[in-house]
Amino acid sequence: MEKKEKEMGFSQAWKLQKRAMKIFQELDPWYLPSIALEKMVSAVIPFVLVFFSARILNELAGERRPDVLWKWVWTAVAVGGLMALLKALFTRFRSLREGIFYDKRSTLFVHKQFEMDYADAEKSATHELRAKIRQYNNFMGFGFYKVSGIFSGLAEALTGILSAAILCVSLFTARVPERGGRLQILNSPWFILGILAVILLISLGTGALHGHADGLFAAQADRGTQGNRAFAYFFNLGFHKRAMDIRMYNQNAIAAHYFPGPRDGAFGPEGFMAKLVKGRYSLEHGLGEGISALLTGGIYVFTCLKALGGAFGVGSITQYVGAATQLSGSLAKLFSGLAELKNNGKFLAMTYEYLDIPNAMYQGSLTTEKRSDRAYQVEFKDVSFKYPGTETWALRHVNVKFQIGSRMAIVGENGSGKTTFIKLLCRLYDPQEGEILLNGINIKKYDYREYMDIFSIVFQDFQLLSQPLGDNVAGGKEYDQERVIKALEDAGFGERLQTMPEGLSTLLYRQYEDTGVEISGGEAQKIAIARALYRNAPFLVLDEPTAALDPIAEAEIYAQLNQIVDDRTAIYISHRLSSCRFCDEILVFDQGQVVQRGSHEALLGDGAGKYSALWNAQAQYYAGT
Repeated sequence: MEKKEKEMGFSQAWKLQKRAMKIFQELDPWYLPSIALEKMVSAVIPFVLVFFSARILNELAGERRPDVLWKWVWTAVAVGGLMALLKALFTRFRSLREGIFYDKRSTLFVHKQFEMDYADAEKSATHELRAKIRQYNNFMGFGFYKVSGIFSGLAEALTGILSAAILCVSLFTARVPERGGRLQILNSPWFILGILAVILLISLGTGALHGHADGLFAAQADRGTQGNRAFAYFFNLGFHKRAMDIRMYNQNAIAAHYFPGPRDGAFGPEGFMAKLVKGRYSLEHGLGEGISALLTGGIYVFTCLKALGGAFGVGSITQYVGAATQLSGSLAKLFSGLAELKNNGKFLAMTYEYLDIPNAMYQGSLTTEKRSDRAYQVEFKDVSFKYPGTETWALRHVNVKFQIGSRMAIVGENGSGKTTFIKLLCRLYDPQEGEILLNGINIKKYDYREYMDIFSIVFQDFQLLSQPLGDNVAGGKEYDQERVIKALEDAGFGERLQTMPEGLSTLLYRQYEDTGVEISGGEAQKIAIARALYRNAPFLVLDEPTAALDPIAEAEIYAQLNQIVDDRTAIYISHRLSSCRFCDEILVFDQGQVVQRGSHEALLGDGAGKYSALWNAQAQYYAGT
């Protein structure tokens, strides 16, 4: 991280900022304009008030003509009221667009997560990168979340500079008359250039100090985010499922270590953040404010001397001092914003690193024909696979052909390669060696989405949503209720369905509403099986879907499934063997290879084989089933 910070130049940071603004425009074309409109009006209002105040004061200090005075007063009220109305309208408009935009910005990362290759989505490096992006935002809003703030500050600063320059022109062009005596030196172009140079340099210095002070926080981002993560994790432990263990073993003492206190390394009174704020950060911010105050004093002196020399009326002092001070402040805000833009560059680069993860998996273009006879045949030809970042083969030289309409069981101990086999089958990963064929054609050549649609799979670590029961089974809001009910009954959930207070509309779990129904692990697995049955795809794959059930209940479900799979090709994967007696063929995996293949009776006949050893170790659970 430190290396990137040193290498990041302003030009590169500006390109990253522009790309972010382009993305923002694509998400919502009105979001950035709404910010610009609000900030432009907000920046102009002080100058409008200063301008009219100067006119009124000049008239009061001069001829005091009632008609002229009232004209300025009513004009000031009208223009001021109009500007206030515009600000209220633009603020409301910006607030509306901001709400819309924030939702869209959040979905940007969600869409990326779902669109990237599963192999990348599952990598620990990808999870860590996304976590860092989120934590940097939580720490001080770095990354995408700071882009709109930088844009807002720059829009306000540029508007302020332009407005101040318009009101300040006459401060430097108004000449001290001859009666001003020695004060005529203020008319000298060199003197005026010197004043402008001082304003520019002090504004630059103030902005640089503020930007550098904020950069001190950016440099501590890694330490700060670690503190945030520890605090958030331990703070929420008492409300989590771990709360029982915490109470039993008094683990709150561990959590207390990470809360603000003398030992805290992040946000406590003796933490590095506190030391930073009490040290260089406050010093640099204070020094910047002090220099700015000195500049304001100098502007007062220069303006009053010109008024004393007769260059303009007393009332104009208000205009020029206010405008010149705002000019300096706007310049400082501009330089500070540019420094902030540079500080944010490395965090934007990290954001794009995530958003730019390429989709390397070939998607294919061939149409997967919709066959009414479900005549699909899948073949593994000498397939070998190892997970990214490892040197161990998860599968090695696997040769398997699925016969249409057959029942196949894949068994083996944990870690033998069963789930990896399914991930390759449904093309979550591509093998490094060999090929997988669908009706004789490499599956890479088929349209990715269409190929996946021929599988109904219940994964080992399936997930249900805190949504209505019917939505979970159908995978959407619109569905055939009779089909959903049948799928639930076929999966063994029929009796439980009768007790659901709102039938298929019953909300599962209580993340959203207290009226949600909590279900057991076994009930959740039955719903997951019903979801696979409802899809009615040619291939039905069950990857240890009944692990939360006792062996007898598991055997009963498999017996029921054997009757309802009809002409589909069914693949049962489990390290428990209750499904095997209903299958036409059994594949026995061990250490990533198929070590045995055959029917239940044939494999049991090989007393020295792996299958016989597994069956005999579990046979006691299936007695009487």
